[in-house]
Amino acid sequence: MAQKEEAAAAAEAASQNGEDLENLDDPEKLKELIELPPFEIVTGERLPANFFKFQFRNVEYSSGRNKTFLCYVVEAQGKGGQVQASQGYLEDEHAAAHAEEAFFNTILPAFDPALRYNVTWYVSSSPCAACADRITKTLSKTKNLRLLILVGRLFMWEEPEIQAALKKLKEAGCKLRIMKPQDFEYVWQNFVEQEEGESKAFQPWEDVQENFLYYEEKLADILK
Repeated sequence: MAQKEEAAAAAEAASQNGEDLENLDDPEKLKELIELPPFEIVTGERLPANFFKFQFRNVEYSSGRNKTFLCYVVEAQGKGGQVQASQGYLEDEHAAAHAEEAFFNTILPAFDPALRYNVTWYVSSSPCAACADRITKTLSKTKNLRLLILVGRLFMWEEPEIQAALKKLKEAGCKLRIMKPQDFEYVWQNFVEQEEGESKAFQPWEDVQENFLYYEEKLADILK
């Protein structure tokens, strides 16, 4: 009976996390699946330095980079000119929704019509087609929202579906551009944990400028 209950718990955990349901008779596999965390969006004010160095690196081929890290700044301005600002980051590990969609579900689920929202995202890669569609629809129905998205890399930019989605983002009023070396430095200083004994100055990787120019050209071709 206990083994059946464990198998059921493991199956539920595996199903929630999109894991393979085979080999549930293996005790080690059972333990591994039961201990899997549920789907969740990881949020915080500063992300670990090693995550930034790997996930935000603007390489041409992003092998192994199957997460999205989104750093955000939200400025809400009232009629009197007062500005309320907040910032943080989202990571979509074990997430039921991508980071872009999670932003609108958790960070900014509603918009006060009396406020003007200026939102800036620094994202490890550009949105997929589904997320781009969600952003486009949100911008279309929220006239008091201005969104600037700066991305380290272009996600599957050769796919026609992705290109069409990015064009619709532009048409909806979203400003989309590639992160410059200065933008990586800004994220490093404002969104990354500064570990003891580690240089606090941003150390750009060797091809950061070259890769920026590469992606900038690709984005310009898509949006023209």
